[in-house]
Amino acid sequence: MNPPHSSAIVRPALRGGLLALLAAVLFGVSTPLVQRLGVGLGAFTTAALLYAGAAAAGVFLRQPVEREARLVRSDIPRLLAMAAFGAVLGPVALAWGLQHTSGTSASLMLTLEAVFTALLAWRLYGESLGMRVRAALALLLAGGVLLVLDQGHAGSTRMLGLLAVAAATAAWGVDNTLSRTLAERDPGQVVLAKAALGAAATGCLALVAAEPRPAVWPALGLLAVGAAGYGLSLRFYLLAQRAFGAARAGSVFAFAPFVGAAAALALGERGASGGLWAAGALMGAGVALHLTESHSHAHTHPALDHEHAHTHDDGHHLHSHDPMPAGPHSHWHHHEPQRHSHPHVPDAHHLHGHEE
Repeated sequence: MNPPHSSAIVRPALRGGLLALLAAVLFGVSTPLVQRLGVGLGAFTTAALLYAGAAAAGVFLRQPVEREARLVRSDIPRLLAMAAFGAVLGPVALAWGLQHTSGTSASLMLTLEAVFTALLAWRLYGESLGMRVRAALALLLAGGVLLVLDQGHAGSTRMLGLLAVAAATAAWGVDNTLSRTLAERDPGQVVLAKAALGAAATGCLALVAAEPRPAVWPALGLLAVGAAGYGLSLRFYLLAQRAFGAARAGSVFAFAPFVGAAAALALGERGASGGLWAAGALMGAGVALHLTESHSHAHTHPALDHEHAHTHDDGHHLHSHDPMPAGPHSHWHHHEPQRHSHPHVPDAHHLHGHEE
C-alpha cells in the first residue's frame, strides 16, 4: 500500500530541519551573550539564571491536553537524568569554559554536540547511520580536534576552557539522547519540568559555593537569554527530534556554533586564526553532508498503540474520528500493520533496523 503524497511524506526532513535551525539560531546567539552577561558571576549562578528563564518560558509554552500528550509518572526518572546532564553539568561546564576561552572558538566547539548525540542515538535507539552520516561525523570530529589544537597555542588556560566546553557538549549529547523518548510529550511541559529542576539544583549549588550575587541588569539579561536560548530553543529542538530523530536533529543543530561565532565577531570579538577558520570549514562540510541525506526503501510497520500529537495526512494515521478533527491533536490510538515505500527519517514510526 502506498500512502498519499502529502508534503509530510514527500519531504520528511523539511519540518524537522527548519525546527532544528530555529533552535540552533536561538541557542547559537545565546553563547556569546552568556559570556558577556556572566562576567564576574559564578558558573552555578549563571546556569541557575539561564534555566530560571527557561522555566518561565515553559509556563507559557504548554499546550492543551487535546493537542499534546501529557507527561506521566514513569517519565520522572528520565526527566531527572535530563536535568542532571542538560541543566546542571552542561551549562555549568559551558559557563566556566566561556570565562576561560574566546566566544568564537567556544561557539564552534559546540558543534561536537552533534557527534555525541548521533553516536548515542545510533547505539541506544538504532537510528540509521549510513556512510554519508559517518563521513559527516568524522568531519565534525576532525574540526573539533583541530580547534582544540589551535587554541592550545594560545595558552593552557584557553585550552582548558575549550575542553570544558567540550565536556558541556558531551553532557548535552546525553541529554539530547535521553530526551528523544519524551519528544512525543508536550514540549512545553518538558521544558518547564527540566528547566525548573535545573534552576533549583544549580541555585542550591550557588548558595553552597557562596557565589557572588548578580547585579540586577546582568540577572535580567541572563533570564531573557535563558527564556529564548534555552527555553524556546529546547521546545523547537524537541519538535525537531519528533520530526526526524535525535541524530539528525543534533546534526542540523550543529549550525548553532556558526551562529554563535558570527554573533561573537559581530559583538566586536577579534582573534579568528587560520586554524579556527579551517576547523569551521570542516564542521560546515559535515553539516552539509547531513542536510543532503536522502533515505527511502520498502519497510514494514508492525501493529502499534501509543499516544502523541498527529494529523491524518501523513499516510500512517489511518484511524477515523466522528467528526474528524482539524489539525494536530493527541490521543491514544492504534496502528494496523502496514507495508509501504516512501522517503522517511527515524521518527517514532520509523525505528526499524537496517542491514549495514
